[in-house]
Amino acid sequence: MKKTIAIILSLTLIMSACVVGVSAASSDVDISYAVASDLHYNVPDEELEWFSEDPIYGYANRRAAMENESGLIIDEMLRQVAEDDNIDFLLVAGDIADNGKSIMEEHLAVAEKFKNFEETSGKQVYVIPGNHDYGNLGEYCVTDAAKFKEIYADFGYDRAITTDGLSYTANLGDKYRLIALDSNDPSKSTEDGMTDHKVQWVIDEAQKAYDDGRYPILMMHHNLLDHLPMQRVLSHDFIIRNHTATANKWADAGIKLVFSGHEHCSDATTHTSPEGNTISDFATTSLTMYPLQYRYIEMSEDTITYEARTVDSIDTDALVEAVDGYSDEQIAEMNKGLNAFAKQYLKNGVEYRLERGFQDEQLGIKPGDIYYTLVRDVVDTFNDVLNMPLYGEGSAQELAKQYNIDIPESDYKDGWDVATELVSAHYAGEEDYPLYENDVKILFLIMSLVIKSEFDYIDDQVFYKAAAGVIAAQNIDSIDTIIKMISAQEEGVTAGEYLLVAVASPLLDSFANDDGVPDNNGAIDGYGKTDKGSNITANLGTTALDVANAFYTFLRYIVKILNLWL
Repeated sequence: MKKTIAIILSLTLIMSACVVGVSAASSDVDISYAVASDLHYNVPDEELEWFSEDPIYGYANRRAAMENESGLIIDEMLRQVAEDDNIDFLLVAGDIADNGKSIMEEHLAVAEKFKNFEETSGKQVYVIPGNHDYGNLGEYCVTDAAKFKEIYADFGYDRAITTDGLSYTANLGDKYRLIALDSNDPSKSTEDGMTDHKVQWVIDEAQKAYDDGRYPILMMHHNLLDHLPMQRVLSHDFIIRNHTATANKWADAGIKLVFSGHEHCSDATTHTSPEGNTISDFATTSLTMYPLQYRYIEMSEDTITYEARTVDSIDTDALVEAVDGYSDEQIAEMNKGLNAFAKQYLKNGVEYRLERGFQDEQLGIKPGDIYYTLVRDVVDTFNDVLNMPLYGEGSAQELAKQYNIDIPESDYKDGWDVATELVSAHYAGEEDYPLYENDVKILFLIMSLVIKSEFDYIDDQVFYKAAAGVIAAQNIDSIDTIIKMISAQEEGVTAGEYLLVAVASPLLDSFANDDGVPDNNGAIDGYGKTDKGSNITANLGTTALDVANAFYTFLRYIVKILNLWL
């Protein structure tokens, strides 16, 4: 049963992976700057490698990263930053090179780009490493901490006031101080390397900044706050350990603003400590993946304003000269708009990755396991349904009618098109998919089709007991919404669907209902503006409501499950 739950949970992951414009710098702006993350520079291939039969996007890799185009995308971002007179400097929050641990040539190429940028623009670059940038995982790791610092010596370390390993501090303008924290563990692959020492070092440096009359700004690679529904459970390698306790400590140390990357999404999240201090973590999407964005920031005493900026064109002539295999049709699509091209590239890459994830090895199953047939049948059916045309003869819509499921009309061509659209929305930020909109509804009905056709031979009580445990831990109301949607079908809700709803609902609830902080374009209070009293009151009210909702939800669904058993 644990394996069944794990498979259902893995299917729901598809949905997770679930406004103010900024005008020209005004006279009261203290500093304005750009923030980029996860550049993932790759040395271009000599020739395109293909992974699917799609004639335009078939070279999309499992990471959905535009590897051959990465250097040209970085060039365009640097050009935009250099030519914008409002931008004072550039922050880069890690994963500068994609294979930086093992291919030093990648680091050297980006460092040369930064050097040329600084020389021509007169603007400083400040970097911090990501988990792709250095390590000590054996012979293949040619870039260790010392080598990273040597290569990027002129990009932040040259202006360091204090250092601690690869972490450092540097003044930004007259009022602010950057705390650049190395959040990595060089002996690990993706997970963070946070320690009590690093947490305390940030607190100490924040106090030093205030002692010197400056406000601290923190930059690190790993996320401080949740940027994905249930991120600590579903994507634990991307958020620092003990993140809530650490966020409370850093907020109470006077840090209001954090820049991170790693998750490859554009997302802004704000947290308030019990003492009423707020801290905001701005995750910036990978520059070389859809939506090809970086951030523009303006700061004054009262307001921190932010805007997402996009790379929408590159030098395609240089691309064709460097890499063999691009067709005229591919280049024409890029030249129409690189951002739209990158979105479809991402969707193809995500589909390729997830289809590979349906193999036995990735699922952790093997013939002979007690649950092998169940898991294999469910996953194969799910994959088959996603690959079916959504409408017309031999479609998922036609199959669904056999189970009295009505898949509504849309412009989507198949289930993968729906699923990858939701994933791309997570990367782009500002995702807003009410549960009754077709995007979420169609995907849920496809899952219902799989459940009805594959799970009808399993004892219902197995599902209901599992669902009870999941539901009891939640304090949201989206389960009712989804159940009403599914039960509108003639046959009502099955036990398997009930478990699916229980597992998926926290993802969908968080996906459809953001925390109220705009992800891409907006404003938050500046360092000079604080109202701890109202923050504490709001926190107490929210906590009390959460406790009441949790208790109410627990009782409500226990009663519902008992009624289903009787």
